[in-house]
Amino acid sequence: MNEEPSLIRLARETGDKIPPQPVDLGQRVRELRRARDWTLEQAARHAGLARSTLSKIENGQMSPTYEALKKLALGLGISVPQLFTPPTDPQVNGRMAVTRSGEGQAHATTTYEHELLAGALTRKSMLPYRARVRARSFDEFDGWVRHDGEEFLYVLTGVVRLLTEFYAPVDLKRGDSAYYDASMGHNVISVSEDDATILWVTSLG
Repeated sequence: MNEEPSLIRLARETGDKIPPQPVDLGQRVRELRRARDWTLEQAARHAGLARSTLSKIENGQMSPTYEALKKLALGLGISVPQLFTPPTDPQVNGRMAVTRSGEGQAHATTTYEHELLAGALTRKSMLPYRARVRARSFDEFDGWVRHDGEEFLYVLTGVVRLLTEFYAPVDLKRGDSAYYDASMGHNVISVSEDDATILWVTSLG
């Protein structure tokens, strides 16, 4: 039985997101500004807005136009929808995890050797992991691997063959990458003399 779907399920089960709640725009903007340690003047300058305008937005004294919202979002380095989306974690604006080489969480299977990265972070939107590809043929898998979300792979060493149920096989060498719908059946095999290694990033949202 394929192990990759269980790996994805584990990440989902340990990182369930909190359902979004209604957002007070003024409070949200103030929190975003303070998270960046900006004064009103600094935030207004980044957004190209008057300080008085930003102050009124934060205090709920005016409803900004869409153009003002776009300027504000651009100045804060986010998208307009994110102005109305609460963070899923109180520390979302300052989260970071460093994984030193060889210190990831190991999950070995018959076809891959996974090394989970950024394992210290919960409620991730992405699951990054490095994998050593052991498989050499489709027959080594119990059918197609399928799971929710989208997936990105980047070849670190060797040559891999990306097999999908809707496309012809694609050989990818070091530096090549692929982005695909993970609900489409897919498998990756090594066509190198040695096991190939890849970086995989799977969305969890």
